[in-house]
Amino acid sequence: MNDIPSLPEGYEFSADSARVDLDRTYHWLSTDAYWAKGRPREQHERAVAASLNFGVYDTASGEQVAYARVVTDGALFAWLCDVYVDPSVRGKGVGTAFVGAVREELRPFGVRRVLLATHDAHGVYEKVGFKPLDRPDRWMALYFE
Repeated sequence: MNDIPSLPEGYEFSADSARVDLDRTYHWLSTDAYWAKGRPREQHERAVAASLNFGVYDTASGEQVAYARVVTDGALFAWLCDVYVDPSVRGKGVGTAFVGAVREELRPFGVRRVLLATHDAHGVYEKVGFKPLDRPDRWMALYFE
């Protein structure tokens, strides 16, 4: 699947971690993302530092409007996580195009699978090739709670 939806005019994709707005992404995730509410700032900074980071930016203002990070060994496995699109740009196709662009950034690594977890955005991810696990009974998790 190589048909990446384009970002709407006025937005640009970046894989440059130096462009990530740590204050903004921390605020989004720790206050509005169901999976990260209450996440400590220091933990967010460590996660960003140890991940591949991606963003979408308003070309006029330079303001970040979307964020995602990928945890990967760079060879076999990747986990797409912390995908967040600012509410002000939702519904414009930014999310789908963003995830498609992240997918294409991972393609040269040759990873065999990219996993993610979502409660409510299955349709966004399906548009760029994600599908439910074929054999979820083979997967397990260890939770430190």
